[in-house]
Amino acid sequence: MATIDSIIVFAVSLLIGALGIYVGAKVIVDTEDYTYALVTALIGAIVWGIVGFFLGWIPLLGPAIVLVAYLTVINARYPGGWIQAAAITLVAWLSVLIVLYILAFLGVTTFDAAGVPGV
Repeated sequence: MATIDSIIVFAVSLLIGALGIYVGAKVIVDTEDYTYALVTALIGAIVWGIVGFFLGWIPLLGPAIVLVAYLTVINARYPGGWIQAAAITLVAWLSVLIVLYILAFLGVTTFDAAGVPGV
């Protein structure tokens, strides 16, 4: 039963993370495709996890490398350049933060989401 619970938590977290990327992409590059944002969130979560596992432990430099790897995913998946990718990520992070705060306040979920780093 714990495996099913973990899968459900991951899926819901991924959907919330994808919502953040969707909002960020809509605001920054005027792209509206939730499915594309969902795939981007999944790829971003995988890249974040792998790079974090191998390089995230390096003091100061590790977290920066992990963030650049995540930004590379956003930059590769959406039009624009590095500035737009950073802006999409920032808007995604802020929007997920707001959604998770509301859901945590209502007692629906905890304060984390897959697919958006640091949340």
